[in-house]
Amino acid sequence: MSETKRLSIFPLPGAILFPGLQLPLHIFEQRYRDLVGSALAKDRLIGMVQPHRSADGSPLYEIGCLGRIDDVEALEDGRYNIVLDGEARFRVLRELEVSTAFRQVEAELIEDPQNEVLASVERAAFEFEAKRFAAMQGYSVDWDSVERLDDETLINGVAQIAPFDSAAKQALLEANTLSERCELMIQLMQFFALRDDGDEIVTLQ
Repeated sequence: MSETKRLSIFPLPGAILFPGLQLPLHIFEQRYRDLVGSALAKDRLIGMVQPHRSADGSPLYEIGCLGRIDDVEALEDGRYNIVLDGEARFRVLRELEVSTAFRQVEAELIEDPQNEVLASVERAAFEFEAKRFAAMQGYSVDWDSVERLDDETLINGVAQIAPFDSAAKQALLEANTLSERCELMIQLMQFFALRDDGDEIVTLQ
C-alpha cells in the first residue's frame, strides 16, 4: 500500500530532482527560508514539484520528487544554501489549506522498483545518442567514467542535468520505468540533434 504524506513543497519552475540524485539550492525568499527552517526542525523533507506557470499559486504538476536536506549552510542574513538528496517520487493528491507562507500538499509516495537495469541494447543505444548529443553541444565528457555508472545513475543523472526545457524534464520525471525514461531521453536527444535553426536550447539556469 502506498504511503500518504503531508509535504511542504517548493514549487520551483525548471528545478527537477530525481530519486538517488542531489539538487543544490540557494534559498533567499522569506517564505522558502521559513520552509527550510520548518523542515530542519522536523524531518528535513521538502517536496520539489514544478508549477505549470511561474505565477504565485499556479497549479502544480501531478508528479514531484521528495528531497531530504543533506548539506545546509545558514548564512548570516537568513539565506540558506542547501543540498537535497532525492528520495522518492510522489503524486500530488490535493493541496491543503494552510496558514504557513509556503504551500503544502497531501501526496502519495510512489514505490518505484529498486535497482532497475536496462537491456544491453537499450544501454548501448543511449550511450550512442549521448555521445552524439554531447559532441553536438560541445560538452567535454569523461566517457570512461560514464561507462562505469549503473543504469539508474546514468539515466536519471543525465535526465536531471540535460539542457531540456521544463516540460521535457517533467515528462522524464513522470516516466514510470527506467526503460521508458531511457527511450524518452533518446527521443529528446534525437529531437534536439535535428534542430539546426540556430535556436538556443532552453536551459535550467
